[in-house]
Amino acid sequence: MKRGVRLGRRLADLLEIPEDIVLDLPRVTLVGNLQLVMENHRGIVEYGPERVRLALAQGELVVSGSDLALVSLSEEEIIVEGQISRIEFA
Repeated sequence: MKRGVRLGRRLADLLEIPEDIVLDLPRVTLVGNLQLVMENHRGIVEYGPERVRLALAQGELVVSGSDLALVSLSEEEIIVEGQISRIEFA
């Protein structure tokens, strides 16, 4: 494990705050296969009814399915709804 990650985890434990905030990690919440909520994103790379690619601090998140639609977009979070069949970190 990288030194910065270990230090970040210790800092998060010491300050009693979530690791994802300290380590700049995305938070993904999936509601069944119908809704995905992504916090701590870096924007949209690709958007279509069968594929949505979201930029992350380290890589991308690819959401595949059918009838995908962006329901909400803000600096803090993105909400994608539709029939989600696959989620992949790339």
